[in-house]
Amino acid sequence: MSEKLRLLELEIEGIINESGENIIITDSEGIILRAVKNSEEMYGIASEELVGSSVKELEQKKIFSPSVTLSVLQQKAPVTFMQKTATGKIIMTRGVPIFNEEKKITRVISFSHDMTEIEELKGKYEKLQQKMEQYETEIEQLRERERLPSEVFINSKAMQTVWSLVNKVAKSEATVVLQGESGVGKTVFAKALHNGSHRKGKPMIEVNCGAIPESLFESEMFGYEAGAFTGAASRGKMGLIELADQGTLFLDEVGELPLSIQVKLLKVLQEKKVTRMGSTKSRTVNFRLVAATNRDLQAMVKTRTFRDDLFYRLNVVPISIPALRERKEDIHQLTEAFLQKFNEKYDTDKTMHPSALKAFWQYDWPGNVRELENLIERLAVTLENKVILPDHLPFTEKAEEKSIEKFETHGTSLQESLEHVERSWLLQAYRECKSTYEMAEYLGISQPTVVRRLKKYNIDSKTNQ
Repeated sequence: MSEKLRLLELEIEGIINESGENIIITDSEGIILRAVKNSEEMYGIASEELVGSSVKELEQKKIFSPSVTLSVLQQKAPVTFMQKTATGKIIMTRGVPIFNEEKKITRVISFSHDMTEIEELKGKYEKLQQKMEQYETEIEQLRERERLPSEVFINSKAMQTVWSLVNKVAKSEATVVLQGESGVGKTVFAKALHNGSHRKGKPMIEVNCGAIPESLFESEMFGYEAGAFTGAASRGKMGLIELADQGTLFLDEVGELPLSIQVKLLKVLQEKKVTRMGSTKSRTVNFRLVAATNRDLQAMVKTRTFRDDLFYRLNVVPISIPALRERKEDIHQLTEAFLQKFNEKYDTDKTMHPSALKAFWQYDWPGNVRELENLIERLAVTLENKVILPDHLPFTEKAEEKSIEKFETHGTSLQESLEHVERSWLLQAYRECKSTYEMAEYLGISQPTVVRRLKKYNIDSKTNQ
């Protein structure tokens, strides 16, 4: 080797090893000619072993995968991508072809940078982003709970779904139809829609469509000018629709609307203009419409008792509020809230016995939340006892009085009979409750007492639940 070639060799080796880059040079067949001396740290194999090896074989052995050199040879152009190595590192590698005078590849030079730490940081960042999104979701859920009206409880999944939808829709201008049986709380949710919107500070006008006589409906809804009809006010009167301008118009029991009014209401919704009785001048109104009904509007459309065009105009976002019997998880909290409310109102200190609360669970509540609230108020006002028992409820049968003779059939003494009754109560609570804490609430005794009684009667404990 001439002195000139030897010096050139030393220069190339110096550049490769001292550049700080992980450099590999191959020939046109992908055979490694040179490799950086610290290649073992990167690839798990010494540079001496790399030299003379085929990149194709090294790729098959997963020393590095995929091979950038093979990609360069196939594409005849520079290539950059991420590689994985046998040492578990993630590297960014760039392969560059070297062409001769005949424009054929004679060498491929690849430069690699260890990206493992950066990738780990990226992974940690992505996990942190996921946690942040999760925290933001949880915070939003907490905010939603804080915005809950005092009359709304969302322990049940059904109510969680309803409340989530109400919160999403409240911020929009979309027309909402609240569907559900009488007494489920449609008015409460209508107020929540109004209070959650940008119209919150403006009026919310509630119209009970079933309470206004048909003969007065038009004048009440649209208003009238002075002298429009016999008995009209001398100055005329603004209608309920105009009063809702910039706010929310809530049509409760919208299924009760007379057909003649449905036509005029549809026109108002389409044109956002209202004309008073006795006037030819239209007034522009801007309101958000919320309707509620306990009737099947779609069925009414089929029987031609409700206009189909008005139905489709109203039915933009239908929200079905479940009956109380379909969300019994809310009964306990509702009961406690109403009891507290009426204890404060009437200066009483009534409490619910667990057996009475169980009777609440077993009852179907055809009148829904309204029936529950009315019953609690009645009990708070009329009941002389401090503790509300099943016998005080109108929908439970009076417990059959048990005679001493009947108790005696369970044992030879009063003590044995009492123990039989106690064990029966424990067994019933054991079957119906998920833990000793629930059993304690059910039986009206402390949890440690429940544990002792279970042990006494050899009933398996559920304290681990």
